Amino acid sequence: MSPELQTYYEERLRMMSSPAWNELMIDVQTMLDATNDVSSIQDEKTLHYRRGELSMMRWMLSIKKVSEAAYEELENEGQA
Repeated sequence: MSPELQTYYEERLRMMSSPAWNELMIDVQTMLDATNDVSSIQDEKTLHYRRGELSMMRWMLSIKKVSEAAYEELENEGQA
């Protein structure tokens, strides 16, 4: 792994270990729970917008695990 890539992942993971990140993820989960309801959707345009919102919230909630897995995989490749 290049030094630049290693720094990128280490800084990203450090940010995601902060109390502020954890609070943000609680807020995003609360938003997801409140938004994850199709009963109020009146038209196709709103449905597509809601799908986009949900997609972004799910991405945010998963980015830490994805980043950790990618960093671990890159470290393992470097040891091989």
